[in-house]
Amino acid sequence: MALRVVSWNVNGLRACARKGFLSWLEGEGADLVGLQEVRSRPEQLDVSLAEPPGWCTAFSPAARAGYSGVALYSRRPWDDLKTELGDASFDAEGRLQIVRFGNLVVANVYFPNGSGRDRDNGRVPYKLAFYSRLEEVLRGLRAEGYAVVVMGDFNTAPSAIDLARPKTNESTSGFLPEERAEIERWYTLGWTDAFRALRGPVEGVYTWWSQRAGARDNNVGWRIDYFLACPRALPFVEEVTVHPEVRASDHCPIGLVLRDEVMTVADA
Repeated sequence: MALRVVSWNVNGLRACARKGFLSWLEGEGADLVGLQEVRSRPEQLDVSLAEPPGWCTAFSPAARAGYSGVALYSRRPWDDLKTELGDASFDAEGRLQIVRFGNLVVANVYFPNGSGRDRDNGRVPYKLAFYSRLEEVLRGLRAEGYAVVVMGDFNTAPSAIDLARPKTNESTSGFLPEERAEIERWYTLGWTDAFRALRGPVEGVYTWWSQRAGARDNNVGWRIDYFLACPRALPFVEEVTVHPEVRASDHCPIGLVLRDEVMTVADA
């Protein structure tokens, strides 16, 4: 048996719903769906969207209206769910859900963008501090013996192969040296990019495209949505997929298939 996990930055759930989100959800065949950039509180959603039949749902909105927010849709009830890092500056932005099914822990994360209000890189220190605090929390879960997977919009392209125009974006948040160095630090701590582990150095696979005319049609994009697996989780990964054909957001969904033994086997 397999567990199918899907991650998608929907760029506003209500807008995505008008473009067929519920039809996509029912047809996707997923067991667990993590959404980022929901930008809605559950009470702002139709019941059919907030609580669709056959799904357990949870929403973690930001304190600021219409901003950020993550959500989970699960075919099975979870054993535990946490939404806080223990730092008010992070927790107020509604960026995290850590859900547990037996021995499997999945973190659904909307990582901050480093761009400031003045279109500078003023939020990079905040972004890197968020990364560091999250990794610290997840490292603690790994130490307890859990198989941990991190999914979401990382807002960082790990390497030049992960964006169409690396040279022209070297000073852009999402591809800054210090941002890529933080991803590399996660790698040295045992995290593995599941897409690269299974698909190798394939080029031209992206998950986000600018909304400027022609960017998506010409595949001028970035791969900033992915799955990181810890050493206990990685052996259970069977498949990683990217779905650029789904166009209801400026990001596309990504999928991960795990053997469901990951929920019961402590040592891989």
